[in-house]
Amino acid sequence: MDVNGPGQPPRRPRPLGSRPPRVALRRPRPAAPPEPPEHVPAGLRTAAGYAWRLGLLGVAVYLAVGVLGELQVPVIAVFLALVITSVLRPLVDLLDRVMPRSLAVLLAFVCAVALVGGVLALVGTNVADEWNGIGNELRGGLGRIDQWLTRAPFHLRAGTVTALRAKIGAFLSAHRSALLTTALSGASTAVEMATGLALAVFCSVFFLHSGDRMWAWAQHQLPARARPVWGRAGRAAWHTFAGYTRGVLIVAATNAVLVGVALAVLRVPLVLPLMVLEFVAALVPLIGSPIALAVAALVALAARGPVVALLVLALIVIIGQIEGHLLHPLVLGWSVRIHPVAVALSVIGGAVLAGVLGAVVAVPVVSVAWAVISELRDHGPPERRNGPGSRGGPGSRGGPGSRGDAPAMGDHPRRTQHDRRRPDQGEARERGG
Repeated sequence: MDVNGPGQPPRRPRPLGSRPPRVALRRPRPAAPPEPPEHVPAGLRTAAGYAWRLGLLGVAVYLAVGVLGELQVPVIAVFLALVITSVLRPLVDLLDRVMPRSLAVLLAFVCAVALVGGVLALVGTNVADEWNGIGNELRGGLGRIDQWLTRAPFHLRAGTVTALRAKIGAFLSAHRSALLTTALSGASTAVEMATGLALAVFCSVFFLHSGDRMWAWAQHQLPARARPVWGRAGRAAWHTFAGYTRGVLIVAATNAVLVGVALAVLRVPLVLPLMVLEFVAALVPLIGSPIALAVAALVALAARGPVVALLVLALIVIIGQIEGHLLHPLVLGWSVRIHPVAVALSVIGGAVLAGVLGAVVAVPVVSVAWAVISELRDHGPPERRNGPGSRGGPGSRGGPGSRGDAPAMGDHPRRTQHDRRRPDQGEARERGG
C-alpha cells in the first residue's frame, strides 16, 4: 500500500528517537509608519537648490578672481598676446601663402612695430613743434577764462583761475617728497609693464606660428567624449574674441579720425595727441570716448574759449550717437551679441574689481563667456544631434575637426561587424541555438 499517495515520491523512514526538524517561522516585520507630509513648498525647495548652487558658483568665481589678481602680470601678458594674435593673424595667414610661416610672423611683427613707432614719433614731433605756441595759447586762454568767470552768470572774483594755479603750485612744492615716492613706485610699475609686454610678444609669436597645433595638443589631453564639446566652445570663444578685438579697434580708429577732423576744423591745438588719446580711450566701451573728449574740451576751453569748448562737448554727443547706432551694429553686431545694459554693468564691475585694466578686459570676457554658453546651449551634446540632415549626422558636410567627426548614435568605436548583424539574423541564431 502506497502511503504516500499516487504520483508522490516515497518518503525516507525517520530513525527512532529522532525529532522532526524545527521550522523557524519569521515574524512579519511591522509596517513602517507613513511618512509625514512635506510641509516645505516645492517653490521654496527649488529656490533653495538654486541658492546653494549659485553660492558655490559665486565662491568659485571669487577665488578665481583672487588667484588671477595675484598673477596679474602673466594674466595681462596672455591677454595682450591674444589681442596681438587676433590682430595680426589675418596678415600672417595672407603672407603664409607666399612664404614660410616663421618668416610671415616676423614680417607681420616688423610691420606692426613700424606702424606703432611711426605714430608715436609723429605725435612726439607734433607736440615738440607746437609746445611754445601751445604754452602761450594756454596762458592767454587761462586769462580769458578768468574774465569769463567774472561775468554773468558766475560773477566770481577776478583772479580766481590765477589763485587756483598758485594753490596748485604750492601744493606740488609742499608734497614734493610724496610725489617723488609715487614716481618711484610708478617706475617699478613701468618695469612690470615692460616685462608683461615682452612676455606678451613672446607668447604671441608662438600663438601665431603654431597656435592650431597647441590647441589640438590641449584637446588631446582631454577625454575623447569631451573633445567635441571643448572644440565647439573653443571655436566660439576665439571667433568672438577675435571679432570683438578687431571690431573695437576699427571703432576706436574711426572715432579718432572723426575727432581729429572736428578739432582741426575748430582749430584746437594738439590734434594728433588728442586723436591718440581718443583711440586709446575708445577701447573702453561707453565711458572711454567721453572722457577723452572731455580732455579735448578742456584744451579747447583754454586755447579757443568757451564757445569752442561747448562745440567740443556737443561733439561728445554726436560721436556717442554715431558709435552706438552705426559703428557698433555694423562692426561688432556679428561677433558680440550682448545688450548695452550688460556692457555698462560689465565695464563698471570690471573697473570696481581691477581698475582701468578690469574695465578694458570686462566686455571681451563677458562676450566670450556668453558666446560659449550660447554655443553649448543651442547645439547640445553631439549624441543628440546626429539625426538625418543635422550637423554631425549623415549628410553633413563637416570637415576634419568639425562637428561631423563625432560618431553617430549607436556606433561605438569598439563595436565589431559581428555585433552589427540584423535583427532577423540574431533571432534566427537564437532560435537555432
